[in-house]
Amino acid sequence: MRYPKLAAVEAADQMQLCRWWRFLPSPGMAAVEAGDPQANASIDAEAAIMDRIAARLKEAGGFTPEISKALGWGDS
Repeated sequence: MRYPKLAAVEAADQMQLCRWWRFLPSPGMAAVEAGDPQANASIDAEAAIMDRIAARLKEAGGFTPEISKALGWGDS
């Protein structure tokens, strides 16, 4: 799963925010695993997106038991 653009984060509903929160890898992991020399920039950029996902998710009411059950733990 790839990190969304900030515009997508701003437009996302609670379910999508929860999906990203649960299934996105840690910021910058794809770049680090690929040996990208610009990995630090990827970490910073993706961390900013994850911070915004966290803030929006809190505003939207967070994870509910119903959403958690609907998402499950499989790859999405």
